Formats: sequence, structure tokens, C-alpha cells
Amino acid sequence: MAKKKKIRAEFRKNRGSRARTTDWTRRFDARPSAGDEDVRSERVSGRGDLTRKRTILLDEAGGDSPDAAGKLDVDLTQCLAGRVLSVHGLTSTVQAEDGAVYQCATRRLLKTLTTDQRHVVAAGDRVMFRPAQAGEGLIERIEPRSGVLSRASRGRQHTIVANVDQLAIIASAAEPYLKPNLIDRFLIGAEKNHLRPLIVINKVDLVEIASLEPLIGVYAQMGYHLIAASARTGFGIDRLRRALAGRESAIVGQSGVGKSSLLNAVDPDLSLRVASVSAETQKGRHTTTTARLIPLATGGYVVDTPGIRQLQLWDVVPEEVAGYYRDLRPFVNRCRFPDCTHTHESGCAVKDAVADGWLDARRYESYTNVFAGDTGP
Repeated sequence: MAKKKKIRAEFRKNRGSRARTTDWTRRFDARPSAGDEDVRSERVSGRGDLTRKRTILLDEAGGDSPDAAGKLDVDLTQCLAGRVLSVHGLTSTVQAEDGAVYQCATRRLLKTLTTDQRHVVAAGDRVMFRPAQAGEGLIERIEPRSGVLSRASRGRQHTIVANVDQLAIIASAAEPYLKPNLIDRFLIGAEKNHLRPLIVINKVDLVEIASLEPLIGVYAQMGYHLIAASARTGFGIDRLRRALAGRESAIVGQSGVGKSSLLNAVDPDLSLRVASVSAETQKGRHTTTTARLIPLATGGYVVDTPGIRQLQLWDVVPEEVAGYYRDLRPFVNRCRFPDCTHTHESGCAVKDAVADGWLDARRYESYTNVFAGDTGP
């Protein structure tokens, strides 16, 4: 039997009543004779529900932090193990190990723990939930995550998908136009979270493939697996099908690049909803509105995610950005200064490599943009 331990955990400040009452004028007008006594009893120390902690019970094997709600002790005899297929507001669609699907709310304790996360539950999460009647349930615990892709959203962590081993980055050769800098940002997310990156350039039927060779060559030299494909003609679909088979992949990219169309070509039984790109703006129409975990006939899962036009990286400090660029890494330790930012210093081996043609100038520009904190593609 696993040992249990108690810790003091902080809760969100909007989950309690105010420690200090602020409606003294109304109360004085309603009870003028008791006004003085009320003022003497006012509590102004700040200690109360706003700052109070609570004791929660954890599995000892889970560590000392309840963040991500992965360590909470629950009654396993009353719970089933499941996988979150999608999240819709306050309700999550969870599939049990026997294949049954439940619509689950989230335990209030999980939602009130202090955390940097925008939403406590994400597609792909493995959870313990308490089943109820009529296909409903309650998520009691979220298991520790691995293979997470997150982005920053208003200063908080927005987990796009959890528990995947491959990041399939979808771009389009045209309609909308190719954004290599957005690909680079997704590659940083893959490098940081130890995900196998897969770059797929869709809609190659709309351009001369030879025009893509310089870009393809840069990524190929760094060892990235890249597939040129066309969902409309079927070009490259067999290669993509083999790359996705038996893996758990997150499908990411900007709106309109054809993520759902490619998945329909890989597995026609999926019948995912698709839409054309706007002719005026050259932008997609957000036909996929929430991340959804989908099993493939060839084995494994994919998580079809909503389109992302820009990616602000989460928990990536400027000093570590160069380490996530495979082509920059060999030159970093050759710089004159150990704290070189590779942007303006003299004796910078990275800048010298760009000038000498050893590093792609566009990739270096991409690095400087990420280092400066730009959020655009």
C-alpha cells in the first residue's frame, strides 16, 4: 500500500470571501446604533480566506508538489483510469480503458489549487475519474504528464496537448503562405519537451517543388524529418501515414494549412470537417476549434489542434534559446564571451558563421526574433 503524506497547499485567491468587509456605509445606515461596535470588530490583518492554505493528502511517491494535480490521493476503488479526448469549457470527454466514453466535470479541488496553468485539464491527459450514471463522471486526479506542448497566454501556461511523443508541424507551400519562423518556434517547443519533430509541407501541388529545396535542405541538414505532401493529389500521403503509425502525435500549425485535410487523406474514415482558405486574407477559418485526440486505423493516436497564427513560447528564457537551435549549438561555445547573446557582441562565433555562410541567415534572424521576445511568426 502506497504511503500517504500531508502538505499545505495554496489556493487561488478568488476562491474565498474577503478578509475585510467593505460595505461599512450601508451597514452603518442600516444599523446606526451598532456602528461603533461593528468598526471595533473589523478584521484588518489580511489573514483569512484570501491567504489561508489548506492541507491536502498526496501519494508519497508523487513528490511534494500538487501542481498539475498529478499527485492527489484518491480512492482508487471508486475510480477508473481514462484518457481525455477533448475539453469543452467545464466538461471533458474521457475514454475509459474499456472504450466507454464519459462526459466529466473536474473536481473543484483541482480547479482551485494555485497553478500557472490556464486550464487544469488538457487533451491527452491521463486521469483517474469517478464514473456516474448516464455516461457522466468526475475527474478526481490528473496523472503526471510527459510530452507536453505549451504556449504562453496572458502570462499563464496554456497546455495545448499532453502525453504525446511526436510533434507533426504542418505548414503550407501556399494559401496561406509558408511561415518558416513559425516552424522554428514549434521546433523549439519540440526540442524543449523532448518530442520527435516531424515537418510536413502541404499543398506542394500549388508551387514548383524545386522552389522549396533551399528550405527543405536547411532542415534536412539539421537532421529533421521533413515530408512534402499534398492532401488534394495524394502526394506524400503514404510517407505521412507511415510516420504517424504507432505514435502519439500532436498535429500543429497555423489555420488553413490543411491539418484536417491531411488526416482525412491518411485515414478516410475520420471524415474531419474542413474549409477553404479566405481568398481575401489568405487565412484559415478555424474549422478545428478544440484539441481532440483521435485514434488512427494504422495504430496510435493523433491530436488535431486548432490553428495557431503565432506562438509565444512558455518557460523559455532568452539565454537558453540558442541551445534549442540545432544549427547554432556547435558555435555557441566558440564565442569570445561566455555570456554572449549572439546579437551584437564582437568575437561572436555564431555571427561569424552567418557571415561565412556556415549558418543560414534566415535561421539566425529567426533566433534573434525569439531572443528579443517577439511573438509573431
